[in-house]
Amino acid sequence: MGGSWDDAGTWEDAALTRAAQAGDVSALALLLERHRPRMRAVALSLLGPGPDVDDVMQEAALVALRRIVDVRDPEAVGPWLRMVVRNHCRSLLRSSWRTELVDEVPLPQDDGTPEQVLESHALRDWIWEAVESLSPTLRLPVVLRYFSTGITSYQQIAEACAVPVRTVRSRLHDARAALARTLAATVDSGHEDVLRRTAESWREAHDTLAAAERGEFHRVVEDRYSPGVALLVGGERLGGVDLMLAGMDCDLSAGVRQRPRHIVAGRSLVVWEMDLINPADDPDHCPPAVAWIMTLDGGRVDRVSLYHSPRPEALAKPVAV
Repeated sequence: MGGSWDDAGTWEDAALTRAAQAGDVSALALLLERHRPRMRAVALSLLGPGPDVDDVMQEAALVALRRIVDVRDPEAVGPWLRMVVRNHCRSLLRSSWRTELVDEVPLPQDDGTPEQVLESHALRDWIWEAVESLSPTLRLPVVLRYFSTGITSYQQIAEACAVPVRTVRSRLHDARAALARTLAATVDSGHEDVLRRTAESWREAHDTLAAAERGEFHRVVEDRYSPGVALLVGGERLGGVDLMLAGMDCDLSAGVRQRPRHIVAGRSLVVWEMDLINPADDPDHCPPAVAWIMTLDGGRVDRVSLYHSPRPEALAKPVAV
């Protein structure tokens, strides 16, 4: 008769994986369904029965959506999916006694970011449309968790959103469930070109910084920001336009420069992750990085929340969760 049942199963895995990597959503759904029992068994063996198992399974499905193109050997997609589950379980267990580290999810060999992976295949626009459908309360933690590069742990997201870690966990749980429903309902819909929008946001970030260095930041604010724009840090409103202009002028006068490192661009939420470059004579003037977390209303920025990455020495201190 030829090959064994295992051989046939491996061949089907490879065929489904290649189809999913080409953007076939139904193939990815079949893959997840085929491997769900063994993925769940891994989660149960590490976490025991309870709601955390469902959370890990939902998170693993989202990782598969974004990173199926990472699978170098399509015949080994089963072990890859179980590795995703295992790493999420370990991250969850670590977070029960210390600050959660960034998830150890398998990444491409070229160290591509999740956003770069997302841009490399046909699923990206479909996923982003589902993210846009979330409420603002659920959308922000999802975007930070899955698409930023420097605000991915529960503790970091909690600080950026000014909510407790347990609230972040709850919102991500609700968001993943909502995403699953929306993705299932919009498989055949047309979706906006996320790659184009992201490229435009990169240009806007560079143009904004260049204008600021020319002393024209006020023109950018007038053109692209709402008159009543709010500037927040740690969830607290510190001021509006005047404070934004004064803050930029103060940093530039001190010799601090910003350099875009990563951009997340949605219709209603944009995140600019910036490296902060301090002057040589004052290397500790600012933290190493800042994220501009911006919400948009009618295409204009109406809220800017700043999240400063902690200095290296602060990362060594334990943080209660």
